[in-house]
Amino acid sequence: MRDIVAFSGSAHPDLAREICAHLDVELSPVRVQRFANDCLEVQLQANCRERDVFLIQPLVKPVQEHLVELLLMLDAARGASAARITVVMPHYAYARSDKKDAPRISIGGRLVADLMVAAGAHRVLAMTLHSPQVHGFFSVPVDHLHALRELAGHFRQYDLSNTTVVSPDLGNAKEAAHFARLLDVKVAAGAKQRFADDDVRISSIIGDVTDRDIIVLDDEIAKGSTVIELLARLRELGARSIRVACTHGLFAQGALSRIGDQPDVLEIVCTNTVPIPDEERTPKLKVLSIAPALAEAMQRIHDGESVSALFDAP
Repeated sequence: MRDIVAFSGSAHPDLAREICAHLDVELSPVRVQRFANDCLEVQLQANCRERDVFLIQPLVKPVQEHLVELLLMLDAARGASAARITVVMPHYAYARSDKKDAPRISIGGRLVADLMVAAGAHRVLAMTLHSPQVHGFFSVPVDHLHALRELAGHFRQYDLSNTTVVSPDLGNAKEAAHFARLLDVKVAAGAKQRFADDDVRISSIIGDVTDRDIIVLDDEIAKGSTVIELLARLRELGARSIRVACTHGLFAQGALSRIGDQPDVLEIVCTNTVPIPDEERTPKLKVLSIAPALAEAMQRIHDGESVSALFDAP
């Protein structure tokens, strides 16, 4: 069987090292340098010929730099005669650009997927894409994991007898319902309208939240506008306690502090799909590792085993 060779871009090397530790595989070095004209050059510094190559790179800020770096890594692996190249992409930033909701607007999620395939990707391993249709933007196989199992494992330490999982909008209600089933609790959802990137209105909440302990579940938190608006509605309806959970903790423009400063928010839970600088962390933040799940999926891909079986595990 061909050997696994894993490389990491500069987006999240800590996660890549943790994944490789679980795989018991050495993280191979990558040299990235910038020419005088500001162009990037990437060199994979390990043998790729006839190997099963995994390139680990979430698309996080600066997204365009990390995207071009990934494309160059793909091109380098293809030029080095890799047998198969899998992009391990814990966070796909362009998944938000998934529809044409205004005239003459680009669908970036599909375009960037095409770029990765054109650069040499044979398959993609992703974590909690922003919307289901993004899966179909790729013309190569996509293994789409979620972090609900890891999040549920964390919340099972609490008394959940009076708990409701709340989705901020109806678009995420299916995932919230799945999460609620894992915890054997009730589910509710907000009726949300977005007027601008940071202008969100939640007119009502569908479901029972009065005098209940709440777990707010979203796929990602960026500016935190939706969560702050949802917290206001939950207070009006008499929620008892609130915990906030998401897969991708982007926490842009001070969102982590704004949410953490809310006195009725007991805890903010996310995974390490994206790096969170130590200086931005707050005492209420709990970061769960998805490295074991990604490592197991990579091993299953390498061995030709089912990745969907990961969702059947408790």
